Amino acid sequence: MTTTPEHDARIAKMTFASVYPHYVSKVEKKGRTKEELHQVIQWLTGFNEDKLQELIDEKVTFETLFQRATLHPNAELIKGVICGYRIEEITTPLTKQVRYLDKLIDELARGRKMEKILRKV
Repeated sequence: MTTTPEHDARIAKMTFASVYPHYVSKVEKKGRTKEELHQVIQWLTGFNEDKLQELIDEKVTFETLFQRATLHPNAELIKGVICGYRIEEITTPLTKQVRYLDKLIDELARGRKMEKILRKV
């Protein structure tokens, strides 16, 4: 399933700050912690907790967030379906990166072990 240009543009312009509270709520509802969420985000993007808060306060878009990120070299190991899209088949880099984040947060909320989430080979 391929994404549409409209879908990709909508994701690019969405602010990380608008979605972040939903991430926190999702993982905490399933018994995981905000610290674990931050660990997952840091693994994928390279942003520590202070930098993450700075980006939230700045209300950066996902486009800006991932432009500033240093994606983990093992991010390509993130596979599967999220939001109806098979990650491996997404061709737009930004949309793929956002779906990587969505997939990791989903795995965290589902109780997957941190070693597996962080793709420790």
